[in-house]
Amino acid sequence: MRLSGKKVAILVEEGFEDLEFWVPLMRLQEEGASVTVVGLEAGKIVRSKSGGLAAKADVAADQVSATDFDAVVVPGGWAPDKLRRYEAVLRLVREAYRQGKIVAMICHGGQVGISAGIVRGHRATGSLGIKDDLINAGAIWVDEPAFRDGNLVWGRVVPDIPAFCRELVAALVGEPAPQASAPR
Repeated sequence: MRLSGKKVAILVEEGFEDLEFWVPLMRLQEEGASVTVVGLEAGKIVRSKSGGLAAKADVAADQVSATDFDAVVVPGGWAPDKLRRYEAVLRLVREAYRQGKIVAMICHGGQVGISAGIVRGHRATGSLGIKDDLINAGAIWVDEPAFRDGNLVWGRVVPDIPAFCRELVAALVGEPAPQASAPR
């Protein structure tokens, strides 16, 4: 179990993308990481955007600190647009980034990174729906399934979850990032 002893926060709110939340959570647990579900309110149960699955926040964002974790994961769906409106969420992501911890965002998860002010100058990807937002926030758009840029891990969309999880686990293990390709 390569991630034994690692602590990871995964964000959740109403409208999260089922697979972008559950697959990374289970993949991290499979590798031995301790995963804490962080939402807007401790104990709150939220539904996914499809209405198919629910998730429960273990703690509220204002009850934790980036120092508590080795990484913060931001799944996509409609939840990031809600999460980005809360300073406690932005503080957690911003502090994790500033502390050199892994911040992983997939699909619309980059919206939280934009609002936290951590994407400028970084290569970034996600849903095409936020491409212009990332570019306008100073990121360099790259149309690839998943990659790392510094301590940021990026994933594009649901079909790219396996590549996103591989990059996330590799980053937490401390493996060097593969050579970056030129931005497209």
